[in-house]
Amino acid sequence: MNHLFSEELLLTNQTGSYFYHTYAKHLPIIDYHCHLVAREIYENEEFEDLGEMWLAHDHYKWRAMRTFGIDEYYITGGAGYYEKYLKFAEILPRLMGNPVYIWCVLELKRYFDIEEPLGPDNAEEIYKKTKELIKGRHMTPRWCMERSKVEIVSTTEDPVDTLDYHIRMKRDPAIKTRILTAFRPDQAFYCEWSSFSNYMGKLSQAVEQEITSFSSMMSALEQRLSFFAEFGTRVSDNGMADITWCDYTMEEVESAFDKALRQKELSPKEINQYKSAFVIEMAKLYKKYGFVMQLHIGTYLDANQKKVKEIGQSTGFDCVDDTTSVRSVGAILNRLTEMDELPKTILYPLHASQVESFAILAAGFCDGTVKGKVQLGAPWWFNDQSYGIERQFYAAGNLYPVSLSVGMLTDSRSFLSYPRHELYRRVLCSYLGELVERGEYYSDEIYIKEMIESICYKNVKEYFGW
Repeated sequence: MNHLFSEELLLTNQTGSYFYHTYAKHLPIIDYHCHLVAREIYENEEFEDLGEMWLAHDHYKWRAMRTFGIDEYYITGGAGYYEKYLKFAEILPRLMGNPVYIWCVLELKRYFDIEEPLGPDNAEEIYKKTKELIKGRHMTPRWCMERSKVEIVSTTEDPVDTLDYHIRMKRDPAIKTRILTAFRPDQAFYCEWSSFSNYMGKLSQAVEQEITSFSSMMSALEQRLSFFAEFGTRVSDNGMADITWCDYTMEEVESAFDKALRQKELSPKEINQYKSAFVIEMAKLYKKYGFVMQLHIGTYLDANQKKVKEIGQSTGFDCVDDTTSVRSVGAILNRLTEMDELPKTILYPLHASQVESFAILAAGFCDGTVKGKVQLGAPWWFNDQSYGIERQFYAAGNLYPVSLSVGMLTDSRSFLSYPRHELYRRVLCSYLGELVERGEYYSDEIYIKEMIESICYKNVKEYFGW
């Protein structure tokens, strides 16, 4: 049994290996959707150790540690990063088949040139070696991006964000990676959240005008969208964890908004009417300002509410759901099409069983105005591992041309997560190689080259206007 990293990882056929090493391997990375903290990029402080790099923000690792019964003190609690690292090293050899294992393998190899697998037996040795390399190479957030040949990164910010750190970075010629951001209005979408009324107060402050109605809220959001557009943003992220399309009148929407603002309980119909109207109105603004609308569909947020109250949101307690139906999303796209207000749109279904249906839906709303106007997004969150990526290629590739895809994203809070793009490229090339070797594709190699370069790099630049 080999105990060293193999450069043939996931390359299951010779043709796919040739495609990867010849065309995909050396392409720059454009990470068009992530949750990196702009302040950390700007401040660019040297990391303390591998424990911090791995465990400061990564809810994938936190969730895995909890399944082994590790106390929260060593996960998100008060333990030092060294202690947390040792606890994580204990379980890593037992994560066979879990993406966390292969991500860690790639991260050790690409950033630290370590080929041996980490476990409790060599945890101390690898800790010391990586700590020396962090200091010797002055490993910082920007160093990680430059090491991975990251050309563009798009973080995700709330409409009320001042973009102060982004503006500072835009003026700093020392930053080699282009740092953009995405507009994410989720706090205004979830009218049923207890925080909704308080958020309206924050939005009012951001635009220096009182928000007393749905229409005044939309006016405020347009002001903030315009501000993001002036900065250079052309991307929106929209979480739609739970929405059922419901026809509405503006009077009904205003009534629902008023109740939410006064923290009164809303009926399911009122919630869905509000959300339906919100998505339609935001889409119209995206079209007006030339934004791509990304719809993240199918999350079951805060499943373990007790733990969320103790630890906080986005800490590993979210799940997958299928309550947002293909029909509801289709109704949104149809209404926008009827109004001639449909912007370029990417659909990200989280529930694996819906991938094929959403691929078909996306194809049904493409037209002659732009290539791949509505398309299926990369497999994300619980699907961004080799099995989920491969499954999507084989399932959706039959229904929507893979060659039009804007490729992979990290969806991550970690500066070590860029090997996820490598993983995607390896699976992609292996998939294409298998089609060639089975005789299912025999056009000239120049088309293969163009497809790989487009999927991994060129399509995203063209689609987002970068």
